[in-house]
Amino acid sequence: MDDESALGSIETQVAMLIRLGEATRRSSPRPHRALDRAAYVILRLLRESGPQNISAVANRLSLDGSTVTRQVSAMHREGLVHRSPDPDDGRGTVIAATDRGLEQVEAVSKARRELYDVVLKDWNPQERRELAAVLERLTHDMDAYIKSR
Repeated sequence: MDDESALGSIETQVAMLIRLGEATRRSSPRPHRALDRAAYVILRLLRESGPQNISAVANRLSLDGSTVTRQVSAMHREGLVHRSPDPDDGRGTVIAATDRGLEQVEAVSKARRELYDVVLKDWNPQERRELAAVLERLTHDMDAYIKSR
């Protein structure tokens, strides 16, 4: 396969992966659907990195601050995050995951890991590690590309 064909295949496969991931989420029972995509990603970030101001969350996720503010407002109404004034910037807000938010993100994460375990049942441990490494590299490089623009 030449480079142009490989790029075409990558483009198609990433598009299909995104579509199939969303179709799987929509067709799966709770807890897969307990959180929308935005809430899941924000809560994962907060779980891994601790409380963050809105600007830091927006920067990390390569989103506009107003988009994150709207998403966080919805999450706050659902009791998934707690908001407090940013001690370093009086105009800003720091968000932290609530116990409910952490429980929900863990439930969704566990359900997704179980699903991938079934989907990848015929993959040996080395193939799973290789896929994980390639996906991590792809997301890192896409994130770096977005941030460099």
